[in-house]
Amino acid sequence: MDESNSFTLQSDETDVSALIDKHETIERNLTWEVRKLEKDKVLLENENLRLDREVKSLKSEINRFRTPPLVLATISEILEDNKVVVKSTTGPSFLLKYSDKDANAVEIGARVALNQQTFSIVEVITSEKDPLVSGMEIEEKPDISYDKIGGLKDQIRETIETVELPLKNPEIFKEVGITPPKGVLFYGPPGTGKTLLAKAVAHETNATFIKIVASEFVKKYIGEGSRLVRGVFELAKEKAPAIIFIDEIDAIAAKRLQGSTSGDREVQRTLMQLLAEMDGFESRGNVGIIAATNRPDILDPALIRPGRFDRIIEVPVPDEEGKLEILKIHTKNMTLDADVDLASIAKDAKEASGADLKSICTEAGMFAIRDDRYSVSKEHFVQALDKVMNKNKNKENQNEGVMFG
Repeated sequence: MDESNSFTLQSDETDVSALIDKHETIERNLTWEVRKLEKDKVLLENENLRLDREVKSLKSEINRFRTPPLVLATISEILEDNKVVVKSTTGPSFLLKYSDKDANAVEIGARVALNQQTFSIVEVITSEKDPLVSGMEIEEKPDISYDKIGGLKDQIRETIETVELPLKNPEIFKEVGITPPKGVLFYGPPGTGKTLLAKAVAHETNATFIKIVASEFVKKYIGEGSRLVRGVFELAKEKAPAIIFIDEIDAIAAKRLQGSTSGDREVQRTLMQLLAEMDGFESRGNVGIIAATNRPDILDPALIRPGRFDRIIEVPVPDEEGKLEILKIHTKNMTLDADVDLASIAKDAKEASGADLKSICTEAGMFAIRDDRYSVSKEHFVQALDKVMNKNKNKENQNEGVMFG
């Protein structure tokens, strides 16, 4: 009897332990299911938030598309009591009132957006700018100072007096009682340093530097060139103090003739717009103009008269002393042998421009590299001088043989 009771107890204990194990397994499974459901809940909530944001974004986009377009207009006159006269792009002019918050932005020539129904001013928008004109502004100053220009002491002095002084110290001109010079024209053979002088001015002053090659003003359609000229001067006035540098100005400033093609007439219209801007029918403020050309003989007399270009500065081929200064500048960082005599090289480099002298120094260095040398010898300079100057002579001989140029 005792044996049967003990067997029954053992079987009951086994059943109980099995039930406990089963209960623990079920509890673990349920716990895992609960955690999985909680994670799914978090994911669904995040997805719901994302979808809500997307719905709001789409609704705002739909509302933006449903908003009626605004009418563009230009302010032509400012009156008292917050009133302005605007000329709309649709044709008629309107007398409107503007809010006090727009008072600082309202000025003659500014563009405004008008409501189509009430024609009230919704906002004052920025002026229209041609991307070609905006791209002419030089953001970083050129790394050219007056110390890096040799043989042009007189030209540098005149440039400082004509361009830098009116920008840095305009009070001197008021005290003396004269009007500051408007512009300076550099002329001379190619490679003598005209563009370098303009870059040096940009480096030495804190003015905005706007550089353009005159051929960029020549456009296909009527009025485009004049619009670009006007845009350049408007940009200069907006960024004042500023310097406008027009390189190769002979591209649009050649003498006007009686017989001309339609293309020539369009170039002449561009020139007339340039003359009008330089005359300053509207005040240009502290804006200086620098131009450069190697063909002064073909320039229109109306451009080079006093009042437009007040200083006309010749930038000639440097003399022997100037050539020596230029060679010293370009060989400053070069490793030279003891037998190199820069004065002798300057004497032998007859009719060489500043660009030719720089090319001679570069070629001498290339000859040294060709010989696996780390320093430049006299022989390398002789070879470079022969190569560069003979190349120039060959070009001159070819030009002499051309009948039509």
